[in-house]
Amino acid sequence: MALNAPLLHRHQQGGWIEVITGVMFSGKSEELMRRVRRSLIAGRRVQAFKSHLDDRYRGRYEVSSHDGSGLAAIPVSTSREIAERTPPGIQVVAIDEAQFLDLGIVPVVNAMADRGIRVILSGTDMDFRGEPFGPIPALLAVAEQVDKLHAICVRCGELATRNQRLIDGEPAPAEGPTIQVGGSESYEARCRGCHQVPGTQRAQTSLLDEAPPGS
Repeated sequence: MALNAPLLHRHQQGGWIEVITGVMFSGKSEELMRRVRRSLIAGRRVQAFKSHLDDRYRGRYEVSSHDGSGLAAIPVSTSREIAERTPPGIQVVAIDEAQFLDLGIVPVVNAMADRGIRVILSGTDMDFRGEPFGPIPALLAVAEQVDKLHAICVRCGELATRNQRLIDGEPAPAEGPTIQVGGSESYEARCRGCHQVPGTQRAQTSLLDEAPPGS
């Protein structure tokens, strides 16, 4: 869905879930902050959260973007903390770096939406191997609104859809840890063709060979 499309809250009185996802360096946190600021201008009561793992920029108490802008937020380790630390009367809940949270975030935000809260989450949908990351796939399934953002591939200039992890400037091997927080010194945005993960190999087979019988 395009970012300039009418937001659901213009037509809907109850709560709902929005997910902003995509590759690193694509502007996910900036878009989350933009929506939060518009909610504040509209007089909504807002609470923001971020994963405690992400303290790369201004500190543990801000949602921060690569351009240095920030928004006050509560650092959390689990989805339960978000449920416990959302005050009564909150109308909008914003959660940054949701890929680092546990799968319990799905029922938590569903319950919030059922109670009439607008929930806005941002997070990268794939890890450095190009595989689904944490709870993001499940959140995409239950969300009313999904926006997938792209960066620019640093190698070829095409749309970037993958997170390239680097070690001393070279592609990191597949056996590395899934979670490793870092910025431009550790990651690049790359397209599918330029993305490299030593130790993995996609099957080079015909699509017909992969089709199940009777399809």
